[in-house]
Amino acid sequence: MDSFGLRPDRFDAAGQDQLVDIRDLQATLPGLTRLRDWAHEALALQPGEHAVDIGSGTGSEVITFAAAVGPTGVAAGVEPDPNLLAAAIARAAETRSSAVFHSGDAYGVPFGPDTFDAVLCERVFQHLTAPARAAREIARVLRPGGRAVVMDADWGSAIVHPGDHRVVREVVDTLVSATTNPYSGRRLAGLLTAAGLVVESTGSQALIQDRTVAAGALVSRVSAMAVARRVITEGEREKLLGDLARGAAAGDIHLSVTMFAVHVRKPA
Repeated sequence: MDSFGLRPDRFDAAGQDQLVDIRDLQATLPGLTRLRDWAHEALALQPGEHAVDIGSGTGSEVITFAAAVGPTGVAAGVEPDPNLLAAAIARAAETRSSAVFHSGDAYGVPFGPDTFDAVLCERVFQHLTAPARAAREIARVLRPGGRAVVMDADWGSAIVHPGDHRVVREVVDTLVSATTNPYSGRRLAGLLTAAGLVVESTGSQALIQDRTVAAGALVSRVSAMAVARRVITEGEREKLLGDLARGAAAGDIHLSVTMFAVHVRKPA
């Protein structure tokens, strides 16, 4: 759960390398790894196909795409953050991958209509003020018969244990209020259906924070925001952080958020 809501534009230059490291570390979380494996299986890329990852971050999934589509295919990444884009380009060069990367975002994928056989979009919709527009953009760039997997967290599913139930509820509500599109996970199927795509299957995984971490940076930061909102007191925050520290020491701790994935197809 720790750090999933980080915004790249809130880091100074020295912090950008840390952001890249954090994104790569998140990719090793068992739940996210399992869901990504499910996504690749659902997309089932074949040699010669064209695939794009919208919000490609440090480029790991595009490099996987490139290996699947081979020298006759195209594997592209689209990423708005210039630092993550640079990291992806460097990674592709280091691994001698044919993956290519372009500046762009979920509202403006820099390719024409009916370009791709497969689209992946992971942890993007939670940041969007107009997610329906992004769903239509996915439908636009997909070829008839093409398929997509869209994955995102649903912050309304966040669990923080142990802690006073009211205080935990206020902290989770603060997290929800601070996220642009906090219930994106549960809305994916409806948005993609409204864009003219057909749902083939759905998947989900709980992303569980390391049990040894205690509160972690995200709960620490959001609980401070809850104090600033005056929905909990500083004393209640300190007790919550203490409860989590004791829970981690005793093995009685659980911090998680559920990520959902939707596999869709564009009608032929």
